[in-house]
Amino acid sequence: MRSAALCRWGLAGLLGLGLSQSRATSVTPLTLTEQAKRAAIIVRAKVGTATTAKEGDVTYTVYPLTILESIAGDPKALPQAGDQPALYFLQGAQDLPKVSAGQEAFLLLYTGKLDSPVVGFNQGFYPVVSGSVAVGDPTAPALTGPITDPAITDPAKLRDALRAAKEGK
Repeated sequence: MRSAALCRWGLAGLLGLGLSQSRATSVTPLTLTEQAKRAAIIVRAKVGTATTAKEGDVTYTVYPLTILESIAGDPKALPQAGDQPALYFLQGAQDLPKVSAGQEAFLLLYTGKLDSPVVGFNQGFYPVVSGSVAVGDPTAPALTGPITDPAITDPAKLRDALRAAKEGK
């Protein structure tokens, strides 16, 4: 959906309709339950080294993933980089999560190649730092909603909360 919106904006600009590039998308905060329900795939993964992929006129930054744990969905349905599932971020897209090689994270994902594959304009990105979920990190969305506690930092508790949310419990 967002890629289609980006294409419409780009086409409008090319047609000289004078649309300002300063227009921002309003992001509605999603609860963890809403994020989990929207995600096709939920994994705990380690991020590999970024590469670039070009498809026609579109360029992506690609991060291969080493899946540590599959929580929901089949990671094989994700776009692939070589023989690994991968995150494809549209180069030039704004407000992407800060991703780095070697980083571990819980990822709530769409399966397509969009501006960002992370659910909720990147709300579904939960870094794990020193064995804890990085709550309070400005790059990590707040854990909110009926089944979570803002102080959830235990990866096992987050995994269980994600499973319960996905299953509608």
